Amino acid sequence: MQVFKTHKKLNEALKGSGISLGMVPTMGALHEGHLALIRQALKENDRVVVSIFVNPTQFNDAEDLKNYPRNLDDDLAQLEPLGAALYIYTPKPQDLYAEGVVAQPQHLMGLDLVMEGAFRQHHFDGVATVVEKLLRSVNPDRAYFGEKDFQQLQIIRCLVEQQKIPVQIIGCPIVRAADGLALSSRNLLLNPEQKSAAPFLYQILQDVQHQWPPKKLSDLTKWVDQQFKEQALFSLDYFVIAEEENLQSAQSLEKGKKYRSFIAAKLGGIRLIDNMGLPII
Repeated sequence: MQVFKTHKKLNEALKGSGISLGMVPTMGALHEGHLALIRQALKENDRVVVSIFVNPTQFNDAEDLKNYPRNLDDDLAQLEPLGAALYIYTPKPQDLYAEGVVAQPQHLMGLDLVMEGAFRQHHFDGVATVVEKLLRSVNPDRAYFGEKDFQQLQIIRCLVEQQKIPVQIIGCPIVRAADGLALSSRNLLLNPEQKSAAPFLYQILQDVQHQWPPKKLSDLTKWVDQQFKEQALFSLDYFVIAEEENLQSAQSLEKGKKYRSFIAAKLGGIRLIDNMGLPII
């Protein structure tokens, strides 16, 4: 394993013909979900770059950016056993944002305006900006993203197609704790009571899957709303059944289409998201 602070030094170390290169962009605070992405990338590529960079332009809340968990020494300790094929990129903002640390406005076919985009203004402008900069700086053959952030995954696929970036985007399944909680760096911010309550999101998604397909979508949404009203620790931001391809909220169901349930809620001051694919009808 080697660690680099600039893309110039990284690219010098990566020079070589006929070498396949994978990439796993992260914001650090690594957990088993990240490690699963990295292991898959290592199986499918000769070398793998893992970037660790808390991107300031995707935070619409300064307090959220300040509190985001960071522990580079712990991250590197987790990555060290994965071997010599791993290249770690830990840039400062100026290495990626040479023209100033600002997000570029994006036009992402409306994928960025729903769900997380509706609650976090300009969030996906920042995500798309930094992902494009990372991909163009490293030039991987494949880049790996988790389906926990399914909306982000679809946006990155759209970005790569629009900008004609020569990389294959690979989505990987959600990794969950034994209690069903989707692994997330933000889980580190939960106190013991909150961590015990957090798997409620997964339980709701499972219950929705068991009720699928409903006679009326509106009845399913009302049922989810009622479940959250009975949970004192939670505040529901949204529950949406959306088409996987365009992320638009389903108004009615069509045979053969892929739908997915999406949920976001605050648990104390910590915002959690999750999603689950639904059987094709």
